[in-house]
Amino acid sequence: MEQKPVYYGEYLQLDKIIHAQHPISFEKGNNAAHDEMLFIIIHQAYELWFKQILFELDSVLTIIGKPSLNDNSGELQAIVHRMNRVSTILKVLVKQIDIIETMTPMDFLDFRDMLRPASGFQSWQFKIIEAKLGLKFEQRHGQNYYTSQLKEEDVNTIKEAEKGITIFEFLNKWLERMPFLQDTSFWNNESSDTKNISEHPFWKAYETTYTNGLAETEKNNTQLFKQIFFGEANTLDRALSPEASRSALFIMLYRGYPLLELPFQLIDTLLEIDNQMGNWRYRHLNMVRRMIGSRVGTGGSTGAGYLQGAMDKHYIFKEISQLNSFLIDRRELPTLPVKLTERLGYYF
Repeated sequence: MEQKPVYYGEYLQLDKIIHAQHPISFEKGNNAAHDEMLFIIIHQAYELWFKQILFELDSVLTIIGKPSLNDNSGELQAIVHRMNRVSTILKVLVKQIDIIETMTPMDFLDFRDMLRPASGFQSWQFKIIEAKLGLKFEQRHGQNYYTSQLKEEDVNTIKEAEKGITIFEFLNKWLERMPFLQDTSFWNNESSDTKNISEHPFWKAYETTYTNGLAETEKNNTQLFKQIFFGEANTLDRALSPEASRSALFIMLYRGYPLLELPFQLIDTLLEIDNQMGNWRYRHLNMVRRMIGSRVGTGGSTGAGYLQGAMDKHYIFKEISQLNSFLIDRRELPTLPVKLTERLGYYF
């Protein structure tokens, strides 16, 4: 069957996109505000990029939703590649703020009051992105305001997304099953009692080296080390389990081995996503302060005050980044058994 010729404008549905801007200030009886067109296009571009991010996240969640993930197949590569794309898109979103900042506070005041009660806080796509990455409702800043300004159908869409497995939950389960520290065959029959993991030869050596390298003011980290990695008297409110924490640290330490390259790239990419979302919130906060000072947002939020709270609290993968507190000098890393280094080097 012969394929119908494709025309650029029709394929991209440019007629719909280009004619989708309807500035309120341009309506009859209002004074046209020149910068309202920029304001609309910037936010439409944001929502299109949010759609692409959700497309990538959904594809990743589909892969990890399978009964098992084959780390030696192209599936893990696809996950890393698509999450890296999400990170790159977020960098673009941060840079877009440069464009909107060409609008002065007085330019914004020309049409700001006409927007009420519309607000960027009503972006249901952004809330779904946060939820699918792993931000739980109970971790959110301003919970009472979270969905109060949304239509019922949008609230239902967000709540449905919050029911599914998240990228963070996948990461935790995936890290928990890493076999290198549990499999006794790698450790030359040395004691590697998984019931008392702190007595494992690797962790005994590592904890000693780490503790000896602490400054006097850091000695409290010794107890924190035991809590995070061994769950001893663990009163910490952490979503990342001790098993997953140990595996993540091991990957960070020995990422130079071929078998750990992709796992490290995944961990590093998730941290970069958190970093870029933090950058976006920081730039957004400064822009709002510049534009409206201490005034409330058009949607009724506290404006810059709300954004400050969200920026401080909404780091999704912070438990991974906190593991950097427990790294040691690579020259002091415990020497791994030959059997394990062969496994990590693809010699099997």
